[in-house]
Amino acid sequence: MEKLAEIIANQLLQIKAIKLQPANPFTWASGWKSPIYCDNRKALSYPEVRDFIKLQFARLVLEKYPEVDVVAGVATGAIAQGALVADAINKPFIYIRSAAKSHGMTNLIEGDLQPGQKVVVIEDLISTGGSSLKAVEAIREAGAEVMGMLAIFTYGFGVAEKAFDEANVELTTLSSYEQMIPYAKESGYVTADDVATLQEWRKDPANWNK
Repeated sequence: MEKLAEIIANQLLQIKAIKLQPANPFTWASGWKSPIYCDNRKALSYPEVRDFIKLQFARLVLEKYPEVDVVAGVATGAIAQGALVADAINKPFIYIRSAAKSHGMTNLIEGDLQPGQKVVVIEDLISTGGSSLKAVEAIREAGAEVMGMLAIFTYGFGVAEKAFDEANVELTTLSSYEQMIPYAKESGYVTADDVATLQEWRKDPANWNK
């Protein structure tokens, strides 16, 4: 998995799905200042990267969860990737909205999910884990079983690790912030001083300010 994490980090950095700006931080929607911005939806525009991620997800699903009945994607970032994975392993696909529709059938889950079915959830990015675990909750409330969650990348925040543990959800990611930093340094994306900034940020991202 270490080699895979390096390959994924390289791909995401090359296509600028991951951007590192320690000297000129981004402002997230939450208001946090951050030296990194990650938008894995960009991978969908690069067929080789898109296909590689799909195949790695498909391999992991079949290895870890061979009894899976349904693949689920978390809206909106993982809908397309989840559908690609479901197609690759020839399984039904559903996706979970961030909130129920305000009209029509007022669905929270789109697609056909039956009580008792075994579900693997696909996510693009794990930050605090809140939206990802809301999707898990929706699946469980529908009477189905969540076998685990697979994500492209995680920031590795302690709050997310605690939330997944408390929700009893196994999380597997293709790459992570911690695994990406040494690769970014070795490949010249950041300097040694930048690495120190990146490591400092993750200790307390909510209160960090460059």
